[in-house]
Amino acid sequence: MTTKTDSLYKKSYFSRITELKEYAPEAFQSFFAFNTEALAEGKLSVKLKELIAVAVAHITGCPYCIELHVGNAKKNEADKEEVAEAIFVATALKAGSAAAHGVNALNAFDGESDEELYKASYFNRLKEFGDLNGDTFKAFAAFDHKALKAGKLTVKEKELIAVASAHTTGCAYCINLHTKNAKKAGASLEEITEAIFVAVALKAGSAIAHSVNALNAYDEA
Repeated sequence: MTTKTDSLYKKSYFSRITELKEYAPEAFQSFFAFNTEALAEGKLSVKLKELIAVAVAHITGCPYCIELHVGNAKKNEADKEEVAEAIFVATALKAGSAAAHGVNALNAFDGESDEELYKASYFNRLKEFGDLNGDTFKAFAAFDHKALKAGKLTVKEKELIAVASAHTTGCAYCINLHTKNAKKAGASLEEITEAIFVAVALKAGSAIAHSVNALNAYDEA
């Protein structure tokens, strides 16, 4: 039983997650078995998987996941610059998802009657924003390019982070673009798949991590 508090997030709350094992033991065990496998060494190193996890955690906005996976990335010898680069790839992809869906807004504004809401060809309309809001569009494009440019992390590593991030935002245009970019940068389908499953684990993990808030709320009701 917790004491009623106005604070919704504390590091100490995360320890309550093990209580779920009592209430849904099979689901609890199967999720954490999957999570462990998704973050384990494979075609991708644990270090890169943890950097992908850090990026995805910044898209889900889960403070527990950020705390956990930044610590894990550091333990696996990721430096602060690499963590920062991963975060900015996530930033570019979260912003990029909004920008990419702008082509749907253009279709809607123009009264496009096509029943198909997603087509790869629609993405070509993105450049129209350069005419509609030139300075802002150019500034975003420059940031996006810089975020995906090789730094402490390679282009291949950044594109794998971008693929995972795109699956987290659910942007079909971004998935199409960055999967192709990752392949061009030398990523295998096995590596791309592992990156995707890190995103799956983190997106699900964000939901399960927030269960500690539900436990607190239930006890206070």
